Amino acid sequence: MKAKVLTPDRQLNLVLPLAHEATDMRTTDTAAPGLARSGAVSPPIGTRLRQGDVDSKHRRSTRATTPGTRTSTTATPTTTTSPGLAVPLVSSADSTAPCSFQALVQAYLDCRANKRNTASALQFEQALEANLWALYQRLCDGSYRPGRSICFVVTRPKPREVWAAEFTDRIVHHLLYNHIAPRFHAGFVATSCACIPGRGTLDAAQKLEHSVRSITQNWSRPAHYLKMDLANFFVAIDKPILLAQLARRVHEPWWLDLARTILFHDPRAEVELRGSPAKLALVPPHKSLFNAPAVTGLPIGNLSSQFFANVHLDALDQHVKHQLRARHYVRYVDDFILLHESPQWLNQARADIEAWLPEHLGACVNPSKTILQPVARGIDFVGHVIKPWRRTTRPRTLATALRRLERMPAEDLHTAGNSYLGLLRQASHSHADQAQVARLLRRRGHAVAGDLTKIYRRTT
Repeated sequence: MKAKVLTPDRQLNLVLPLAHEATDMRTTDTAAPGLARSGAVSPPIGTRLRQGDVDSKHRRSTRATTPGTRTSTTATPTTTTSPGLAVPLVSSADSTAPCSFQALVQAYLDCRANKRNTASALQFEQALEANLWALYQRLCDGSYRPGRSICFVVTRPKPREVWAAEFTDRIVHHLLYNHIAPRFHAGFVATSCACIPGRGTLDAAQKLEHSVRSITQNWSRPAHYLKMDLANFFVAIDKPILLAQLARRVHEPWWLDLARTILFHDPRAEVELRGSPAKLALVPPHKSLFNAPAVTGLPIGNLSSQFFANVHLDALDQHVKHQLRARHYVRYVDDFILLHESPQWLNQARADIEAWLPEHLGACVNPSKTILQPVARGIDFVGHVIKPWRRTTRPRTLATALRRLERMPAEDLHTAGNSYLGLLRQASHSHADQAQVARLLRRRGHAVAGDLTKIYRRTT
């Protein structure tokens, strides 16, 4: 009687890469160094990858095993991610797994988009399969914990802290976002923008312009706007309240626990500070995450923080639309605008919002940024100024662009110039602004397209 060795069946998705699962028969032979690289996973990951770009997790050899090589049919399958570290295998086709390996691969592809040449992305890709598979194991067995963050300070448009998580943690952020974000996006109001596909600053400006034209009947009737801003928004977010908001729509225990792990992770416990002490001191103490209580505050810079912020303020959107019955309302992160014919109604709405926010979200309004004016004076919102019959770029943005392009090194001018021209052309009436930037770029030696939308490098 012959004994038949059964191997588990797998369904392979050729579009997404899969880590090679060990079968119940493995050899102890070691492949020759010259034959150790495998290009088997390169085509599924992307057509841009060259053959042999990614190291195979299992070093395979095509040569026959030498006589005397011992084979085991009873050994427990393991995969080695680093010398001396063995991780038990979990089948990617296992229906009991909390998430699929394909979903993790897609999260990795989303995470590396437009950032593939960064140092962290290149380091992770050097052992791509092994790193992804090890991360998948830690997620499945519940041992995943966020790692170290990097904190630095940006000074434009004002000093603020930016926190950058490790590349592995950013993959997990994308994994969570890809799974639970669609159900939240379906319930958001249509005029809620930021960190939603297709709803950026341009979409927010266009929606506000449409609302202004609607309430004024194409600028033929007077109307007023109320612009408000939350004080120290990201630093003051109440995590227990946010977790309760997530739990209302995330009913899977594993995914809710992953959201809790990311939400309550304190990046201050293990942080690498980059920048001079003088630059770090530019951030006001009340705006620094280092001074926030343990149960409040989210790090600015992570995809999860932006998504959590939208979930947190969705309660405000619902209150304004369904309790205050505001017909014209637009929000971008923590900046929001209400439109109405009556300034008295807007004053009542302001008082209601100021009383509602501390009670339900633990947030408060920044009184120095509260504005109530006629719309005919112009509305400054998300970098655009909406005035009768035109929408232009904020003058401060144009002045900053001209100043930076004048002093910028020549090797960076082509990229920055095209970026600013692309920003200016988003406004409906920006020809004069584009002409100013184009003249500066021509003086610095670049050729400009006739429609003022891009520049070219001069060749000798």
